[in-house]
Amino acid sequence: MNKFALRAIAGIASVAMLAPMVSACSKGGKQELIIYNWGEYIAEDTIAKFEDAYPQYKVIYRTFETNETMYPNLNNTYDVIIPSEYMVCRLINEERIQPIDWSLIPNVTQYMDPVFNDLQYSNDQALSDEVLDYAVPYMYCTVGLVYDANKITLPEGTTDPAVIWDVLFSEDNAGEIGMYDAMRESIGVALNYLGYSINTMDENELQEALELLISQKENMSPAYGVDNLKDKMASGELDASVAWSGDHIVMLDRIEELGKTDIDLQFVLPEGSNWSVDMMCIPSNAQNYQGAHDFINFMYDPQIALENCEYVGYSTPNTAAKEMLDPEVANNVYYYPTPEIFATLEVYYSSSDIEERYAEIWNTVKASA
Repeated sequence: MNKFALRAIAGIASVAMLAPMVSACSKGGKQELIIYNWGEYIAEDTIAKFEDAYPQYKVIYRTFETNETMYPNLNNTYDVIIPSEYMVCRLINEERIQPIDWSLIPNVTQYMDPVFNDLQYSNDQALSDEVLDYAVPYMYCTVGLVYDANKITLPEGTTDPAVIWDVLFSEDNAGEIGMYDAMRESIGVALNYLGYSINTMDENELQEALELLISQKENMSPAYGVDNLKDKMASGELDASVAWSGDHIVMLDRIEELGKTDIDLQFVLPEGSNWSVDMMCIPSNAQNYQGAHDFINFMYDPQIALENCEYVGYSTPNTAAKEMLDPEVANNVYYYPTPEIFATLEVYYSSSDIEERYAEIWNTVKASA
């Protein structure tokens, strides 16, 4: 029996147990479906198209900026949330999300790239094997450096993190760089630059990363943010920034819209950096279990997946959508890494010890003068 069939059976059992306990709220004769997603992470007309295809639902759409700003809000009721894989692992351990019924999402069974069946989502193999019972890949990306090649020079073809990330720590670029206001990404950049694992729990290594980030803040005056950094890079306000690979595509589109012919924005991926996959999940307190599955299945319609991939700029796990992409995008190994490149990257692992220690480091950085 294949993995999809096993998940379907498990999902059917979960529906039988959960159905008596949950019911969708009604609004104007329609069932409410509450979606909680990253900012700027869905095509502008996708929700309207979903409501046209499923007129029984009225979507309430809310957004967050990072996994860490999403997490404290999960006591609120949402029907679909879209965290990254390390946060998915945390939510599985904490029983904050519930199993998915794969028999209700045939588009996912048909179009999800099989590579996601075998990826390592956690250093705990048993937990890693459970991830796809609870979550469906939405988009994925790598973490690298975007930079204006007219202002910043890097050796051609380099993948050395000490060379690439030095752009963000060299005082020559003070006042001209951006850092994500996100715990794992910014600490990950510092650790990767220093030659350490982005999941290290070695206190000496973590202390070095802390001191480096505090020094950067004091001497480099980085612009912190997430979505705002895309506009700052596209306008030429910044010369370089940490970036998810999908943001690079969005920045290029905005540069074209602004007519900024003097910006040559490049993206480079260091060895040992992060790849991550954002995943659609159903919280344990969801009120519209059926609607959540309908939404997840709709998002895997190849045309819808293509439209979202092109709008957002991130990499799609939908095989049919990828085939319809511009070959220049689909064949870019920074956006769609080869197995060899994947082997050089790490996912962020999640554990209570990691979350507590990394949060402590990031809070210390943010509180520094």
